[in-house]
Amino acid sequence: MKGVLLVNLGSPDSPTPKDVKKYLGEFLMDERVIDVPKWARTLLVKGIILNTRPKVSAKAYSKIWWEEGSPLIVLSERLENKLNKEVEVPTALAMRYGSMTIKKGLQKLVDQGVDEVLIIPLYPQFAMATTETILELSKELRDQFFPNLNLSNLPPFYNDTDYIKVLSSTIKASLDGKTYEHLLFSYHGIPERHIRKTDITKSHCKIDGSCCQTKSPAHQFCYRHHCYETTKQVADYLELKEGTYSSSFQSRLAGQPWLKPYTDKVVENFAQTGTKKMAIVTPAFVSDCLETLEEIGMEAKEDFIEKGGEKFHVVPCLNDDKEWVKTLSRWIDEWANIK
Repeated sequence: MKGVLLVNLGSPDSPTPKDVKKYLGEFLMDERVIDVPKWARTLLVKGIILNTRPKVSAKAYSKIWWEEGSPLIVLSERLENKLNKEVEVPTALAMRYGSMTIKKGLQKLVDQGVDEVLIIPLYPQFAMATTETILELSKELRDQFFPNLNLSNLPPFYNDTDYIKVLSSTIKASLDGKTYEHLLFSYHGIPERHIRKTDITKSHCKIDGSCCQTKSPAHQFCYRHHCYETTKQVADYLELKEGTYSSSFQSRLAGQPWLKPYTDKVVENFAQTGTKKMAIVTPAFVSDCLETLEEIGMEAKEDFIEKGGEKFHVVPCLNDDKEWVKTLSRWIDEWANIK
């Protein structure tokens, strides 16, 4: 029997420094998130970051925490519950980090008699630190605990026609009746070295502004290309005028270069150069979370207004949008009916 496992990022169990420290420890010690030798990663994470970051992050989580719990968990559960009612096969939900483990998700499906699982990483674009780490851990757990389980996965859907249509429609609906001079597509940031590591040609990715537009097999796993292609296809669908939209990358650690331009710098520059009204959408996430609700919805908005801006419209993620549920359901049923 076939079944589906949706996998999202994860969240601490509560917005307390203790729980946030545990969550950050697991997240940052992932070799595909901070891809340096283990001794260096341990020194950085356990010796430096976990001594200061948990208190700061706990305050941020506290600002966006809902009565039902973590927004990302709650919204992911709502999505899975709606999907479960629409599709022909059993579904389950797991997180890459935190207490809702992939192992528990696989076990839930196996307990229902499932022997073939479609893993759906809830990330439109491929990246080492998102899609790849989910798929690799899933394989490791299968080999260790579920040797008779067949695994397959939904490919990145950043350029899927139905996904682009749903994303574009939610942007249009969210901004209906609102005025804005610029629409910023803000994607989660990753180190530039991740782009080069996932370049299967070992030579194409120069991160120089041209490689993402030049056709190449490297694009199959290039996060930067996936992001810019998402922006381009949405802009084409919505018939946005050149110069009225752009892309940027949020969240970064100090040290080696991360993908540019940085969202906080871009937002600040727009405000300082006279833009009074702007809108922002975060297509690297399908569920609202700390990065969208606090980093963009609070910090970026506050900074924009402090620097001279007036209106800052934040487009919600797809979350459990009706058309998004229909699209995911169709993908799942198509897979389920393959003989």
